[in-house]
Amino acid sequence: MGEKGGAAGRGARMAKMWETMHVHHGTQHKIVVNLRAFNILLTPKETSEQHHERTVQLWQIVREWHSQFEKLTKNQKEYIKALNSWLRLNLIPIESSLKEKVSSPPRPSQPPIQALLHSWNDQLEKVPDELARSAIYSFSEVVRTIVVHQQEELKTKEKCEDLRKEFMRKKRAFDDWSRKYLERRAASGEEANPEGGEGSHQDTLAERKLAIETLESRLKNEEEANGKLCKQVREKSLGSLQTHLPELFRAVSDFALACSEMYKKLRSVTQSQNGD
Repeated sequence: MGEKGGAAGRGARMAKMWETMHVHHGTQHKIVVNLRAFNILLTPKETSEQHHERTVQLWQIVREWHSQFEKLTKNQKEYIKALNSWLRLNLIPIESSLKEKVSSPPRPSQPPIQALLHSWNDQLEKVPDELARSAIYSFSEVVRTIVVHQQEELKTKEKCEDLRKEFMRKKRAFDDWSRKYLERRAASGEEANPEGGEGSHQDTLAERKLAIETLESRLKNEEEANGKLCKQVREKSLGSLQTHLPELFRAVSDFALACSEMYKKLRSVTQSQNGD
């Protein structure tokens, strides 16, 4: 009786645990539904290295969550099947043409644990673990996609920074060369060179100036493209989270509720066997 009572107590605690998880997941679901009204203008304008690292960390955690969730449902079903096999081999009498000795104590044809295991197995088949597992996996893929988009954004940002450094370096070199050139012209009294050397210097000045202006225009285009990409990454990331987070927490909330109901029913089976 004590062992059966202990099983009933453990069932009650498991039911309570999953019921608590159901409540928490329900609260999380309400929070992420409200995320749909979040103003994207309040989000950072670009992805930082730290933000990207946190996104990668989230992706790894969700992948591990999916892996452990698969083990939870798989191992529980395998455990029940193993116990049933053990019952068939050890507790349930095997049909035999040989008569048992009269002195042999009668064995129960259906041990009390058999009804519990059958009920447990039936309840496990009804738990919506596939929906929850699929929702967790889908969310991990969503986060993986966000990681990829952020990597593209960071590469574009790095490209802009390299181009900006190149422009600043060449602009300083041009300004220095142009200053010295104008100083030389002023020292010579700006007299025209009859050999045409002055015209050659003017062409060089124009060519170098055009090269700097072209590089500056390229930098502006890259910065504009990077700004657009930053905005797209924010919009896509927020849109994906707004869509998939409610689905995720609805699925795991339903799973937790089903597990709570399952353990309540298993507890009732145990109690009925105890004559409660």
